[in-house]
Amino acid sequence: MRKIIVQKFGGTSVADTEKIKNVAKTVIREKENGNDVVVVVSAMGHTTDYLVKMAHDLAPNPSGREMDMLLSTGEGVSIALLAIAIQAAGYEAVSFNAMQVGIMTENVHSKARIVDIKTEKLRKNLNEGKIIVVAGFQGVTEDGEITTLGRGGSDTSAVALAAALNAERCDIYTDVEGVYTTDPRVVPNASRLKEISYEEMLELAHAGANVLHPRSVETAKQFNVPLRVRSSFKLDNLGTLIVGVDKMEIYKPVAGVAADSSQARIVVCDVPDKPGSAATIFSKLAKENISVDMIIQSYPRKISNTNDIAFTIDSSDLAKTIATLDGIKADLNCGEIKVDDNIAKVSIVGAGMIDRPGIASTMFETLAEQGINIRMISTSEIKISCLVDKDKAQQAVKALHKVFELECDEVAEVKGTLPDV
Repeated sequence: MRKIIVQKFGGTSVADTEKIKNVAKTVIREKENGNDVVVVVSAMGHTTDYLVKMAHDLAPNPSGREMDMLLSTGEGVSIALLAIAIQAAGYEAVSFNAMQVGIMTENVHSKARIVDIKTEKLRKNLNEGKIIVVAGFQGVTEDGEITTLGRGGSDTSAVALAAALNAERCDIYTDVEGVYTTDPRVVPNASRLKEISYEEMLELAHAGANVLHPRSVETAKQFNVPLRVRSSFKLDNLGTLIVGVDKMEIYKPVAGVAADSSQARIVVCDVPDKPGSAATIFSKLAKENISVDMIIQSYPRKISNTNDIAFTIDSSDLAKTIATLDGIKADLNCGEIKVDDNIAKVSIVGAGMIDRPGIASTMFETLAEQGINIRMISTSEIKISCLVDKDKAQQAVKALHKVFELECDEVAEVKGTLPDV
C-alpha cells in the first residue's frame, strides 16, 4: 500500500507564482518518491492581513460570520494556482476547499475547532493517482456555514488531515530549518533541535514560539501523527522531528526558551472571597471563547473579605474581555478592573526539568542579575513561565538561552517572516 504524506506550506511559500512553482516541485518530488500526497496551503503572502484591513476600513467591528466568509477566499486562490502549477508540470492534481472535502467544525466563527473530516472524496482521488491540494485554515458546519480555525489554522488543518487519512507523517514547511532552542531572530546562534517531544513543542507553542500553533501539536499528540518541521528552501534538510517523549534521549533539562509579547494582564480587584466568584468570571470568559493563561488569586483580606484575581489573555481578546467583565461587574460586586498590556511572558521548557532541582532558581537568579522584575509566575512539569515588562523580553530570552547552554556555533538562517497563518 502506498504511503500518504501530508505537506503544509504557509503564505510566504506561495507568495508569488515563482514560489508556487517551487512548491509544486517539492510536492512532485514527494510524489516521485512513490508516495500519495495531500498538500495544505495558506493564503498567498499577506493576503489575510490585506483582507482584514479592508474589512476594518468598512466597519470597526465586522461580524464574525462575514469575516470568515471573507478570509476563507484567500486559500481558494492559493489552492487553485498550486494545482495549476502541478498540472503544468505534467502531474494530475485537484484542489478542494473545506466544504468540498468535508472538514467539519463546531459552529464558532474565527476560532472553530475541527470535529470530523470526511475522507471519501480524498481517498477516491488519491486512488486515481492525483495530487490533492486542500485549503487550510477553514472548515464548514453541519448546516453549511463557512468557519475559520484562527491563528495557525493551516497547521491544524494539515495535522487533522494526516490523522484522518492515517498518513505516514505530516511535513510542515516554513521559513526556518526546523524548531530552534529560541527565536533565531533574537538569538542568531540558537540551536536547531533534531528532535523534540510533543509535550515540549506544545509548551513552547503556548509560550510564544511561532513555528507551530498549539492546536496543531495537540492534534498530532492526540492521534500520534509523526510531525516534521522543514525548510521550504532547503529540501535536503530533514528539519526537526516531533515525537513522543518516550522515544527521546534527553541530554539537557531545558530544550528551549520562548517569549510571547502578545499578552495582556487583567486584575479584577476586590472580588468577594466566597464560593463561585472565580467560576463566574472564568465561565463568562469561556462562553466568549476567550482563553485564559496564567492565573493568580491573592490571599483574602480579613477586613473586607475580598481578594484580587489576576490573569493573562491574548491581547487580541482584550476589548472583548473588558466588555465581558464590565457586564458581570455588578453581579460580582467587585471593584476596579485593571489592565496592563505592557507585559510579555518568558518561558523555559524541557522534559528534562522533571525531578531535576535548581532549574527554577537558576531562571529567577538569571533574571534578577539582568535587573528584570518578575510580575507573575506559573509552572507545569516541563515549563516555567515568568511575566516581565515587554521591553525586557528579548534581554530575558538571551540571558536564559545562555545560562542553560543552548547556543551553537552556527548562525541560523531565517528567510521571510514568521508566523504564517
